[in-house]
Amino acid sequence: MTSTDTDPSTAPSTGASSSAPTLRDAFHQPRAVWAIAFAATVSFMGIGLVDPILPAISEQLDASPSQAMLLFTSYLFITAIAMFFTSWFASAVGVKRTLMIGLVLVVLFAALAAGAGSVNEIIGLRAGWGLGNALFISTALAAIVGATAGPSGGAIILYETALGIGMALGPLLGGLLGSVSWRAPFAGTAVLMGIGALAIAVLLQREAKPAHVSPLAALRALGNPALRTLALTAIFYNFGFFTLLAYSPFPLEAAAAAHGMEFGAMGIGGVFFGWGLALAITSVFAAPVLTRRLGLIPTLLTTLGLLTAVMVALALVHTSMTAMIVLIVIGGLLLGIMNTALTETVMEATDLPRGVASSAYSGVRFLGGAIAPAVAGPLAAATTAGAPYLLAALTLALSMAMLMIGRRHLAAVGQEHHLSAAEEAEAITVGDEV
Repeated sequence: MTSTDTDPSTAPSTGASSSAPTLRDAFHQPRAVWAIAFAATVSFMGIGLVDPILPAISEQLDASPSQAMLLFTSYLFITAIAMFFTSWFASAVGVKRTLMIGLVLVVLFAALAAGAGSVNEIIGLRAGWGLGNALFISTALAAIVGATAGPSGGAIILYETALGIGMALGPLLGGLLGSVSWRAPFAGTAVLMGIGALAIAVLLQREAKPAHVSPLAALRALGNPALRTLALTAIFYNFGFFTLLAYSPFPLEAAAAAHGMEFGAMGIGGVFFGWGLALAITSVFAAPVLTRRLGLIPTLLTTLGLLTAVMVALALVHTSMTAMIVLIVIGGLLLGIMNTALTETVMEATDLPRGVASSAYSGVRFLGGAIAPAVAGPLAAATTAGAPYLLAALTLALSMAMLMIGRRHLAAVGQEHHLSAAEEAEAITVGDEV
C-alpha cells in the first residue's frame, strides 16, 4: 500500500466511520475497480498455484523435494525485501505505474517459468515473480480505494472478496492445470495476469501524485517497540504457516501412495482448495467476532496455541492421508483467524502511518515464510517426515513467547478504539496478503 490522499492506510485510526459498507457499496463499482479486483484475484491465486505441482516438478525435473520447495523461498525472500521499499517506489512513480510494472513482471516471469528446463531456472524466475507480486499487492488496495465511486469501505470489501476467492482457487487451478502438465499453471497465470494488466492500463486513470515516502521509512518503523514485537511474532508464525503450505504436499502424497493411491496434482489441489477456502472464511467472518469478544491479544495467543497443537498432531499422523487432510483444513481455519487478528493488532498498536507499518511488518513476516521451505526439506531428508512439523510447532511456541515478552509495548491495543468497518476490512486484506 502507498500514501495517497484517498488511501485509508495513511489516515489516523480513529475508528470513526460515516456508515458501514454494504454489499451494494461493494459491488456497485466502476469498471476500473473491477479490473483491479480481477488482477488481485489472479495475483492471490498465484500464491498457492505452485503447491499442487511441487511433487510433479520434483519428479519430472529430477529435483529433490528440498529443491522444489525453494520455489517458495525465492518468491517470498524477494517479496520480503521488496515490501520494505514498495511504499517509497509507489510514491516516486505513482500507483498506476507501480501496478503496471508489477503486473508486467509477473506476466514475464510466469511465462518464462512455463518454458523453463530445470528447477534452478524456475527458482530464479520465481524470484522475479515475487518482485512483481510485491509491487502489485502493496499498491492494489490504494488503487482500488482511489478508483471507487462510493464509500471506500465497499471497495475494500470487494478487494477482500477477491483475496478470498484467489486464495481458495489458486491451489484448485494449480491442480486442474497441473494434471495436464506442471508447466500449465505458470502459463495460465501469465495469460490471466496479462488480461488484468490490459484492463488496468485501459480503465484506470492516472492518479494525483502520492505524498512522498522515504525509502527507509519501513526500516525505521521497526524501531517502534510495539511494531518490532509484532514483527518478531509474525516471523516465527509465518515459519509455521509456510511449513504447512509448502512442505505438506510431499508427506501428503507419500501417505496416499502408502495407501495404494495416486494422489497427484489434482488431489493436492483439492486439499489446498479446502485449506484456502477455510482460511478465507475465518479471516472474513470468524476473526472479527473473536477479536471483539476475546480481545486481540487473547485471540492471538489462543490461536497460536491451537496451531502448535495442529503441528504436533501432523508430526504424529503424517503417514495417515485422511488425518493429514483434516488437519490441513483445520490449519486453514486457524491461519485465517491469525492473519487478520495479527494485522489488526499491527494497525492498532502504533501511531505510524498504516502503509508504512504494513510494509515493515509484511517485509519481516515474509522472511519467516522464505526460511521455512528452505529448512523443511533438508530437515525431513536428514531425520523423519514429521520433523518439519515439530520444528514448526517450536517456532509457533516462540511466536507466543515473543508476544508475551513484548506485551507491555502493546498497551494501546484494544484500549482506545476498535477499527471501523472499512479499517477492519483493510486488516483482513493486508493480513491475508501471504
